[in-house]
Amino acid sequence: MKDVLKMIGGDWRGPKALLLLMSITMPLAFSVWQALLNNFIVERAHFTGLEVGILQSLREVPGFLAFAVVFVLIIMREQTLALVSLVLLGFGTAITGLFPTEAGLYITTVIGSLGFHYFETVRQSLALQWAAKDEAAEFFGTLISVSAFASLASFGLAYICLQWFAVDMVTLYMFAGGATIAVAIYGWIAYPRFPEKVEQRKHIVLRSRYWLYYALEFMHGARRQIFVVFAGLLMVQKYGYSVSSVTLLFLVNGLANMLLAPRLGRMIGRIGERRSLCLEQVGLILVFIAYALVDSAWIASGLYVLDNIFFCMAIAMRTYFQKIADPADIASTSGVSFTISHIVAIIIPAAFGALWLASPAAVFLGGAAMAGVALGLSLMVPFDPTPDRVALVGRWRGLARTAAPAE
Repeated sequence: MKDVLKMIGGDWRGPKALLLLMSITMPLAFSVWQALLNNFIVERAHFTGLEVGILQSLREVPGFLAFAVVFVLIIMREQTLALVSLVLLGFGTAITGLFPTEAGLYITTVIGSLGFHYFETVRQSLALQWAAKDEAAEFFGTLISVSAFASLASFGLAYICLQWFAVDMVTLYMFAGGATIAVAIYGWIAYPRFPEKVEQRKHIVLRSRYWLYYALEFMHGARRQIFVVFAGLLMVQKYGYSVSSVTLLFLVNGLANMLLAPRLGRMIGRIGERRSLCLEQVGLILVFIAYALVDSAWIASGLYVLDNIFFCMAIAMRTYFQKIADPADIASTSGVSFTISHIVAIIIPAAFGALWLASPAAVFLGGAAMAGVALGLSLMVPFDPTPDRVALVGRWRGLARTAAPAE
């Protein structure tokens, strides 16, 4: 609560407060959908790893199309689009349990995913525009923290309903989706329309000087799929986790993010983007190798929580971009970066889903190799990035080295 009050400065009807409210709203639907998914698709739709991979690939298609956000902004403000996206996410979640077939789950997943990815794209853009550079890392950490709190509450409610009251998964899907829609409507009614600090470009922006940011986003998208698709599947298929056990694991993840994200944000602001990104990738290499080698459910659960914590370190990519970007490029580049991160995300779930049938360990070793590539890219980030110092390579090398502090 102290971090939230600090970020909004006591203005509960200001833009940061709205962004915090929307960040709390999104997990109401997405967390319940995520917590129930593996058990729902295995128990009700009888999915194997191949169908799971196809579903997850389809789920990432709206993320791949995130660049189209800039065209939607021609007719709709970013603030409005964020709220509309939340309604779409809630609707897709609410109807998921009504269609326990392969085709039905593919369709409802795409609907909810369209809302989720467009919301995340716009949320990132608004956060970069509404937060000053010197507070951006901590603000992103606070956003993650409040989202984690909402996830924690959602997972806790789901766990209680499933474990104590035997509530059907279909009912939980409908309740979670409906709650998200209701809060999004409240956000539309209760908050004013905030003006843009800098008018955003309404066309696709691709700049050569953002190449390192694009590359980092690409590898982040690849690594993310290994965690989202296959780490959870590992818990269900290899270790026999029930839906309540998976929900409990998500509860632990939410608690860790809620407590650690603001601290990690402050740490990134203190040690800088380069060191933070390198720390993240080294940790991921070790985690993925361990996934492939361990046979203990308890150790695997610990790795799952640690893997999830490393997601918070992606704040460093966002603040790196904020420091090198033209402020008018933020909305368009947020959409483009989501598309870049989802290019490989469309391929990996289906391709690695087939590999999963032969060797789950090979999937995680592939993830370790991806983290190794990302480590190499992270070493190119300057110690003090600016629009004139974007990478420690090529034509920017001399400028970047000149400004870098001594190690």
